[in-house]
Parts: sequence; C-alpha cells; structure tokens
Amino acid sequence: MRGFVRRLFRHRSATVALGFLAAVALACLVGPELTGHDPGRIYPDLVGTPPGLAAHPRPGTVRPALERLAFRMRVTVRAVTIRDGTAHVTVDAPRSIDPRVLTYLPRSDLFGPATILDRAEDGRRLVVSVPVLEQRFLLGTDVLGRDLLTRTLVAGRVSLVIGLVATGVALLIGLTYGAVAGYAGGRVDAVMMRLVDVLYALPFVFFVIMLLVFFRAGLGLILVAIGAVEWLDMARMVRAQTLSLRQRDFVRAAEALGLSSARILVRHIVPNTLGPVTVAATVLVPKVILLESFLSFLGLGVQEPQTSWGALIAEGARAIESAPWMLAAPAAFLVTTLLALNVLGDALGEALDPRRDALTAPR
Repeated sequence: MRGFVRRLFRHRSATVALGFLAAVALACLVGPELTGHDPGRIYPDLVGTPPGLAAHPRPGTVRPALERLAFRMRVTVRAVTIRDGTAHVTVDAPRSIDPRVLTYLPRSDLFGPATILDRAEDGRRLVVSVPVLEQRFLLGTDVLGRDLLTRTLVAGRVSLVIGLVATGVALLIGLTYGAVAGYAGGRVDAVMMRLVDVLYALPFVFFVIMLLVFFRAGLGLILVAIGAVEWLDMARMVRAQTLSLRQRDFVRAAEALGLSSARILVRHIVPNTLGPVTVAATVLVPKVILLESFLSFLGLGVQEPQTSWGALIAEGARAIESAPWMLAAPAAFLVTTLLALNVLGDALGEALDPRRDALTAPR
C-alpha cells in the first residue's frame, strides 16, 4: 500500500488532478450556499446579464427598472436620485396613491422596502426612499435571469453523483458477473457471456427511449439506464482476469484444501482483479458523466427543476448567439473535470503496476 501511494504521488499531474477534483467536489457541495443566490431564483430585471464583478443593477438601469415597476403601480416616475445605495424617487398619479402599491418594489429583487419621505395633501404625489439591493453574478445569468454560477455548481452535484453512483453499480454488477462467469467456465460461462453479447447489440439511445415510454424521465431513470449498460465492459474485463487467475497455483491450492467456490472468489479471485478494475472504474466515471451529458443534451436526461452540466450545455447551445457565457461556463467545468479524471486514471494505472519500480530501480 505504501508503495502504491508513493508511486501515485510521484506523478505531479496526478497530484494536481486529485487536488483539482477535490476542489470541484467541495465547490459543488458548499458553493451554492455561499454565492448568495438560490439556484431557482429568477431576477426578471437581470435576464441575460453578462459575467463580471460589477454590482447590479447599474446606475443607468435603476430608473428603467423603477419605471417598469411604476407602470404596474399605475404611477409615473418624475425624478430619481441615487445616493449611498439608496434611491430617492418622486412619483405622482392622476388620483390619490394607495401606499400599499409600494410593496411592488421589494418584490422585484432589486429594491428593498420603501419608506415614504413626503406626501402631497391630495395624496397624488409621493417622495419615497428605497434601498437598491446589489447583486453580483460572476458567471452571468441565463435567459430566465437565474445565477449561472449557482446553477453550474448545483448541476455539478448531479453530474458527479451520476458518475459515481452509476460507476459503483457497474463495478458491483460487472465484478460479480465477470468473476462468476470466468471461474465457472464451460457452459455457464458460455451462456452468461452470450447474454452480455445480446445486451451489447441493444442500441443504448433506443433502450433509454423505451424506458421513457414506461417511466418518467429523471435522475433515477438515468442511473438505471446507465448502470444497466456500463457494467458489460467491466464484466468482460473481470472475466478475462479470472480466466487467467484460475490457473494460478494459489487458486489450485485453495481448491485442493476444499474451499468453496464462493470463498475462493471472495478471498482469492476478486482481490487480485482490483488493480485493473480500479483503473477501469476511474476511467468509467468520466465516461458516465459524458454519457449523461449527451442524454441531457438530447432532452432525455435530467429534467427541471433539477439540472446537470449536460442540461446547462444544451441550454447554452440554444442561446449561444445572444449569451455565449451560458455555454462556456458549464462546458469549462465539464471538460476540466473529465480531463482531471482521465489524468488520475492514467496515474493509477501506472501506480498499481509494481513492475515499474523494478524497471526503474538502479542496478
């Protein structure tokens, strides 16, 4: 174990990839609570806001926002003065203004509760003070006015969960199935592997569409669909490893001692396949994430109000001309995460090969 850890951290790229993946996982886990925005919250006055560090609303957009609200309040904005984050607004109307209409201001998410500073005797003119609420959108907003950074981090939770859970299911089924088939051999092996061949022949997208006919699209369906297919490669790989291991002396010795087949599989066969299986599982995680992204891009994956990187990329592709940042942000998260997972998988493959120490040791 110490040798494995030493060989793994000898790779600078593996260390960087592992640290980056930990940072992404931590950001997706706690980041949405730190952005100051709810992932489903809509800012109607800030639709399609480009990325930046500046606070919104900008000084030049405060009066247009107040005029839109004034139309709903059935009043007219006569003067607006902004000072120290507070807007002093003068409004009038043909008839007496009911102060209750001022509740429209805090509903906009741009302004706080209004305070009446002055009121005409006939009630047709009001001077109010209203705080301007500053909002920052580091990655901009989408076509509905939702914070893209928060939604990207929440989508990362879904994509990473799908990648890890579906890989775990594929690992469990494929490891068990392949080990049993390889150790049993003969007709049992032939029948089990012909079933694998039949499942290989089934088009994956057609399989997902058939599931959608009977079940509602969602996260659970995606996990079932991906887990039902991705274990096939794992089963074939474990079977090949088991066919090689069953001829080894320690397996024959265990059989001569009268150990049961189940005990031989658990204590001797499966532990000796974990090296290549671990590498394959590391490579399978980005494959599953990419597959889920493909399904979400086609509209067959995660459905609203849930989202994933693939779903956000699909939304960004539809708005690429008017809001290119909607595509760039989730795509950057997806590509860098997949790259880090592949780099880590390559490093694990080298670290799990003890012969590399023998080849590089001084003579």
